[in-house]
Amino acid sequence: MTDLDLRTPAALADAERWTAHNYHPLPVVIADAEGAWVTDVDGRRYLDFLAGYSALNFGHRHPGLIAAAHAQLDRLTLTSRAFVHDQFADFCRGLAELCGKDLVLPMNTGAEAVETAIKVSRKWGYDVKGVAADRAEIIVAAGNFHGRTTTIVGFSDDPQARDDFGPYAPGFVTIPFGDAAALEAAIDENTAAVLLEPIQGEAGVVLPPEGYLRAVREITQRHNVLFIADEIQSGLGRVGETFACDREGVVPDVYLLGKALGGGILPVSAVVANRDVLGVIRPGEHGSTFGGNPLAAAVGTRVVEMLSTGEFQRRAAALGEHLEAKLRELIGHGVTAVRVAGLWAGVDIDPAQGTGRQVAEKLLGRGVLVKDTHGQTIRIAPPLVIRGTELDWAVEQLKLVLTD
Repeated sequence: MTDLDLRTPAALADAERWTAHNYHPLPVVIADAEGAWVTDVDGRRYLDFLAGYSALNFGHRHPGLIAAAHAQLDRLTLTSRAFVHDQFADFCRGLAELCGKDLVLPMNTGAEAVETAIKVSRKWGYDVKGVAADRAEIIVAAGNFHGRTTTIVGFSDDPQARDDFGPYAPGFVTIPFGDAAALEAAIDENTAAVLLEPIQGEAGVVLPPEGYLRAVREITQRHNVLFIADEIQSGLGRVGETFACDREGVVPDVYLLGKALGGGILPVSAVVANRDVLGVIRPGEHGSTFGGNPLAAAVGTRVVEMLSTGEFQRRAAALGEHLEAKLRELIGHGVTAVRVAGLWAGVDIDPAQGTGRQVAEKLLGRGVLVKDTHGQTIRIAPPLVIRGTELDWAVEQLKLVLTD
């Protein structure tokens, strides 16, 4: 195949011409995928080392998930929540049991789950805790990434996400991530909830200090404040446990789930909590036409069944140790720091090697797909079905890029 025969340049040009420029994707046009591998429109194969920001925890086109989707497509895809469908209860029951909670409120995207949790926690603050009307506050962490709605970006400290989208909603207090003393000092009579990522993903897979989540749980319980764990990226097997909170034996009041919950097939998210929290929402106060639809519920039920075996959590834990050992060999050889939790890693690139974007582009040329963040960091999050030999090959490509 000559350069004149390649389909990629024209496909990239069409995308550039007809779409808003809210992303700066790598110059690859994917047409097919299976497991941990994708193939572009010109037949070139790449190892997916990003997995859709954890949406593809089970790999591309996992046979069990595809079968569940196909079976449901032949029966019923959408009813709206005006009616109950036959997949709904099984999905909600299974997910509630996986989380050890009473109730599930299904939505679609991660940002919708976060917005839902904001509404729920404010209403809980007024109805249960007794916060004065319109005074409820939610404590968040610096470096957070919870989505891109106008409410959510209002409490982001990332200028690229926040600037030029105001005015912003009040009611949020920002504290340093990982600082339990700052959290306790920020709580007052208006505090309804603390909203945290147990591991900050977009910030570069930033892990809190050991014991931080346990301290958050103790402080919030003592002050009668909800602890909301945004596990949209970190949850559902990614870190070698079902949830990142499990790494410290912590159970939050509210789980926010998404991404992998849709099995890499469609957007599915959920807020999961006990009845004393989610029970504050009454008919007409919140909803979603597509939330908990039959197709989403069928796929989500299969995801929960797969996680219930513990297989994927064990794979992520074992392969994550292997990945961490390989990545740490690169420190001082083009890499300045590595942060790893299961099959999730942030790799800080030495500026002498170029930016994270430049390294990602070079890896693309070697058949590995990663994504940069915050200038010098690349994020690694392969599907949990990846093999150890594939991990080794990908890290070897990174080593070659750094020594080019």
